[in-house]
Amino acid sequence: MSPGQPGGPAREAAFFDLDKTIIAKSSTLAFGRPFYAGGLINRRSVLRSAYAQFMFGINGIDQDQMEKMRAYLTDLCSGWDVQTVRDIVAETLHTIVEPLVYAEAVELIEGHRAAGRDIVIVSASGAEVVDPIGEMLGADKVVATRLVEVDGRYTGEISFYAYGENKAVAIREMAAEEGYDLDRCFAYSDSETDVPMLAAVGHGFAVNPDKPLRRAAQENGWPVLEFERPVALRPRPLETTGSKVAVVGLALGAVSAGVVARQLRRRRAE
Repeated sequence: MSPGQPGGPAREAAFFDLDKTIIAKSSTLAFGRPFYAGGLINRRSVLRSAYAQFMFGINGIDQDQMEKMRAYLTDLCSGWDVQTVRDIVAETLHTIVEPLVYAEAVELIEGHRAAGRDIVIVSASGAEVVDPIGEMLGADKVVATRLVEVDGRYTGEISFYAYGENKAVAIREMAAEEGYDLDRCFAYSDSETDVPMLAAVGHGFAVNPDKPLRRAAQENGWPVLEFERPVALRPRPLETTGSKVAVVGLALGAVSAGVVARQLRRRRAE
């Protein structure tokens, strides 16, 4: 693990998965209707995306299902005009994604930022979707899937797939470049496919975990967080540094207290 820049103070970061960790749905599938309205997909594709979104919400997605979805989506977008996709995402971002953001995730992000940590979103969704969401949330950096473009159109091929072990590889490479001490860094995810990402840092957290990740969290001693309040982002009043740190400290304390309380309730029930 990277110890930080030689001769300089160690730096820290908080790495967040996106779907069902920061937002309540799949970021890519959420744009099904805007893509239909923009002429990129047909009604059948909209319905298929809606069904996939529903299944994602109630069951999560395992590795085989994720691979099938990746193949379907990359084949679907082959030939799409890149600028059209970016324009649709920019025009609909705040109406489609903003209401899906978990309030608890926003509190955590603010807490890490107040503590001086970089905020990094690490998502298997495409950069065309993740980059604007990262900007909306004030993330310092984004790791996302990158599609191959030729003459302004997608070829249906992937240049980098931000999924599974690739997330951990990208995090370690970023740590070497930025001087992050991974032992002091944090990571949050909902899926067992992100076990490598959680294991790459000193402080892994399972957020709304699927069953396999819940088992992995118990085995690795990772706290489990339950996020339940998707709310639209609101402009927040300016605060002095001291008051902001105090508010954030209370927020993080409340989250930690909730985790401890849930763990105690589980132990008493056993």
